[in-house]
Amino acid sequence: MKSQRIAVLGAGAWGTALAIHLAKVGHSVNLWTYRAEQALQMQASRQNVTYLKDIVFPSGLNVTADFGEALKDADAVLVVVPSHVFRETLTELAKHTLTPNCHIAWATKGFEISSGQLLHQVAQQVLGKDAPIAVLSGPTFAVEVAKGLPTAMVSAAFEESEALYWAQAFQNERFRMYTQSDMTGVEVGGAYKNIMAIATGLSDGLHLGANARAALISRGLVEMMRFGQAMGAQTETLMGLAGLGDLVLTCTDDLSRNRRFGLNLARPGQNTDSVIAQIGQVVEGVKAARAVKQIALAKGLDLPIMMQVLAIIEGEIAPADAVKQLMSRDAKAETDF
Repeated sequence: MKSQRIAVLGAGAWGTALAIHLAKVGHSVNLWTYRAEQALQMQASRQNVTYLKDIVFPSGLNVTADFGEALKDADAVLVVVPSHVFRETLTELAKHTLTPNCHIAWATKGFEISSGQLLHQVAQQVLGKDAPIAVLSGPTFAVEVAKGLPTAMVSAAFEESEALYWAQAFQNERFRMYTQSDMTGVEVGGAYKNIMAIATGLSDGLHLGANARAALISRGLVEMMRFGQAMGAQTETLMGLAGLGDLVLTCTDDLSRNRRFGLNLARPGQNTDSVIAQIGQVVEGVKAARAVKQIALAKGLDLPIMMQVLAIIEGEIAPADAVKQLMSRDAKAETDF
C-alpha cells in the first residue's frame, strides 16, 4: 500500500501506540488530542510522556489539538477514544467534510452504556448505514505495539474491501492484521474480555491460585460465547484473536489495566472509585459489566461470573463472598450453554 494520510483521534496510550506504528509503516499521521497543552508537550518532546514515556515519535507523526486540522486531506480516520465518548467523537467527525471515500475505523473496545449498543451500531446511527466502517481489535498492549514487538490483530468490516484496507495499512514485518466480516463477534470479544480480566485480577488478588485463574478464563470464555451468540456473533470469531486471544492476554498479564483493577479491588479498604483513581485511566471493564448486565437481563442470559464481578464493582458484595456464591452454584454439564 502506498503512503496514506491517516488521522488518529485519541492520544491515550492505545491511540498513541497505533499512531506510532502507522507512522513507522510509512504513513503520514495526524494524532489528535482534545487537550491543547498535551498537544504542545508531545510535539515538543516527540513522545507521550504520560502513557508511553521514552518511546520517540517517528518523523511522520504530527500532533494537534485542532480537530479540523487532524482531518485535513485524510484518506482514513482511526478513532481511539474511550467508549463513553465514542458517539460524541463520531458526531463531531460527522460535522466535517471528509475526502471522498475516506475510510473510518475504530480501535475502541466496549459498549455504549446508555443504549447497550455495540459500537458499530452507534457508528451506523451517526455516520449512516452505508458509511465505510471497520473495527480493529485483538490481543494487544499499547507499549508493545509502540516498541514494535510482534503483534497480530483483526480488522473486521461488513465490506471485505474495508477490512482489507486497514489490514494493508497496518501490515509490516512486525505486525499482521487478519480480516473478518463478523463485526459483532469482534466487538463482543473486545468488550467482554475486560470483565473477565477484572475477575481474574480479583482472584489473584485474593491469592486463590493458578487453578482458579484457569477456571475463570475457561468459564469466562463460555460466558463470552453465550453472550455473543445471543448478540448474533459467530462462535469462530470468539475462538480467535479478538475473543480467546484477547481474553488470555488481559487475564494473565499485569499490563492489563482491567486485571490491575481487579488485583487492587481485592485489597482491603479499596472501592471502585479509589482503584480507578490509582490507575489513572479508563477501566473499560467496569463500564462493560454495567452494559452487559442490562442486555443479559433483557435477553434472560445466565452470566454468573459477570454478575458477581459487577456486584463487587458496585460494592454490593465482598470479593470473598462472591467466590463462595460462584462455587456453591448447582452442578451442571460443562457443555450446557
